[in-house]
Amino acid sequence: MLRPGLSLAALIVVLDQLSKYWIVELVMRPEGVTGTPFFTPYRVELLPVFDLVMTWNRGVSFGIFNNAGDWNAVLLSALSLVISAGLAAWMRKAETRFVALALGLVVGGALGNVVDRVRWGAVADFLDVHVGGYHWPAFNVADSAITIGAVLLVLDSLFGRRNSAKN
Repeated sequence: MLRPGLSLAALIVVLDQLSKYWIVELVMRPEGVTGTPFFTPYRVELLPVFDLVMTWNRGVSFGIFNNAGDWNAVLLSALSLVISAGLAAWMRKAETRFVALALGLVVGGALGNVVDRVRWGAVADFLDVHVGGYHWPAFNVADSAITIGAVLLVLDSLFGRRNSAKN
């Protein structure tokens, strides 16, 4: 089951990086601005509950460890790579394509964010969901893949059919 999971992981990395290129280099960069991408020029309102924004997360989910420490990018990238390797080992032994694909979503998302940390020292977040003045923390395609993959793994563990025959 390694091939389908890794193929999905690769697709997630590509989609994540293409979306971040589009946001960082084209949508959020005002005409004539060059150099460092660490700026927030404006918000693009798309729907009453959904905007595009430009934020940089030097930590992990929900901005935890977002203290701009010099070692954050290195340590968090190393941790993500170790976890991804463990998930890839699990993927190789996965009993179903469903589990392999769920793991592929998580691995692809983790690696997409590692690319950002290596490239910029922070993760580009730009999707902003909000209702009545309350904002969910900004996120990206990689974060979405990680979340969906994790939910699918939980659902599989709760409702997946298992062969209970004992050998």
